[in-house]
Amino acid sequence: MRTTRPLPAFAFATLLCAAPTLAGTQPLSSATPATPETSALPAATPLPRPVPLPAAGSGSPVRTASATLSPALVLPQPGAEPAASLTPAAVSAEAARLRADLAREVPGLVARNPAAERSLVALLRRTVAASDFALDHPQLLVAVDRNAAVQQISVVLARPAGAWEVLGTTRVSTGQAGRFDHYITPLGVFAHTDLILDYRAEGTFNENHVRGLGLKGMRVWDFGWQWAHRGWGADQSPIQIRLEMHATDPALLARRIGHTASQGCVRIPDAMNRFLDRHGVLDAEYERAAVDEVRYRALLLPDRVPTPLAGSVLVVVDSSGAP
Repeated sequence: MRTTRPLPAFAFATLLCAAPTLAGTQPLSSATPATPETSALPAATPLPRPVPLPAAGSGSPVRTASATLSPALVLPQPGAEPAASLTPAAVSAEAARLRADLAREVPGLVARNPAAERSLVALLRRTVAASDFALDHPQLLVAVDRNAAVQQISVVLARPAGAWEVLGTTRVSTGQAGRFDHYITPLGVFAHTDLILDYRAEGTFNENHVRGLGLKGMRVWDFGWQWAHRGWGADQSPIQIRLEMHATDPALLARRIGHTASQGCVRIPDAMNRFLDRHGVLDAEYERAAVDEVRYRALLLPDRVPTPLAGSVLVVVDSSGAP
């Protein structure tokens, strides 16, 4: 049974990437409230430790140098051979299959650059090693380089002993500096835990005629409350935001993917959203939860093809060296 800790009685203001309202979103369970892309505490409010939304829950936080996360639980998925029991040859074969699927399902992948991939892997290794995340079997990571000159998201196979592989890379948008109510996407290792229930976009328009989370059915991955810095003004003291990864309006905002443009979230192309969702790239814990909890079965796609290499962490780095 999963338990939740009560939410301390502090107020928070709500904001949404490219839209000031929650139009276009709806949680799949009435027990889990709809959450915007990010939610920030008022500047005058003392900042507590990251805590869950009501009834969403949270694990015991694990601290890193630049982020706070819930620990990833490593247990086998139902219906798939657990990655921990796969032979090295089977791991490599699954990685090759996913690389081919990624190239087929996500148009416009960034051309492979071995030198850039080596640099990314080295940065990811350092970031993961500096965290409390336990990489104890081969698994997938979703890696984001928030460097304004890069703005890329990659699916990476991480091995506890052995080479790490970048399976594919496409464009992303992270927090924009120099604009009011926009926050810098935080660095670190962020757990996608089954103690927080994701949701899906409704695809309806808000008052600005923007579908902030994309078309109906697009997945919204929720990484909980995280520390971030304002992208505007002189006050650079840390503040908590609700960190999420999601698609965006295909007509108005998708063209800006590849540039810093969000209010602190991680905006991804529709095709990458579908790939991560269909293959359960970050759903190691969700697949387990779906065995006996209808909320998770309702969230996961009925026609999904979950990979046995599924992981549960988003890693945000900055190749420019910015803090």
